[in-house]
Amino acid sequence: MLNIIWLLLLVGSVAISLVTGHTKDVVISVTESAGSAFKLALGFTGIMALWLGIMKIAEESGLIRNFTVLIAPVMRFLFPRIPHDHPALGSMAMNMVANMFGLNNAATPLGIRAMEDLETLNPKPGTATDEMCMFLAINTSSLQLVPAGAIALLAAGGSSDPTVIVFPAIIATICSTVIGVASAKLLSRLRRFRQDQQIEEQPENARIP
Repeated sequence: MLNIIWLLLLVGSVAISLVTGHTKDVVISVTESAGSAFKLALGFTGIMALWLGIMKIAEESGLIRNFTVLIAPVMRFLFPRIPHDHPALGSMAMNMVANMFGLNNAATPLGIRAMEDLETLNPKPGTATDEMCMFLAINTSSLQLVPAGAIALLAAGGSSDPTVIVFPAIIATICSTVIGVASAKLLSRLRRFRQDQQIEEQPENARIP
């Protein structure tokens, strides 16, 4: 769908330029925009490489692991039905910490592994559990302590103070995370979204023996 939208925008702009006689302006604009995009991407790559290097040092030194241990009580509150020694807790904690510190590339495989671990506890495979929904809400809201991507993008764009985004990002992501967690908790209590209710309402011939 997104490709179709971009195609319509491109074809529409060219068609309008032909009708209005601004074809030359479109060609110049495309050339200049391509050059600006390349410069922005090149600068963004350098800044991101720096931040990812710093975060890799933090990961190798054990700082990320220690932070994961610190949030263990929060994990037990958010996911009370998961056994304390289950690997899903570790995978989810590492994913959250990676997102907090802007390690998006590291967070993705950890998130996939966490979902796979949660599926082993799923009484109804193929249907998202409350724990899966909670984890997805937290992962999507993505609390950010170090918004490395936004900082890198601002720096590549020539911002005089790219770190100015840090405090607003922290406030915004705290609000989004709180709302996400509260929504997941609330919806899990409603009869319509309760997984145990869904299991009870299954036809007898559809239940797994």
